[in-house]
Amino acid sequence: MRYNLLGQTGLFVSELCLGTMTFGGKGTWAAIGTLGAKEAEDLVGAAPDSGVNLHSAAPASTS
Repeated sequence: MRYNLLGQTGLFVSELCLGTMTFGGKGTWAAIGTLGAKEAEDLVGAAPDSGVNLHSAAPASTS
């Protein structure tokens, strides 16, 4: 996994990001927001093991 410096924070983040738009979406996102809690927990738990340390949890993904 490659990492990049996040601005001037001193933090290094993975080039890959775990997006969470399938984690319980409603409205427009309901068609793809059907991932169950167990599956979501499995994905979030596996991310660090794969080197992913950047997660996107934008409110637009679940609204």
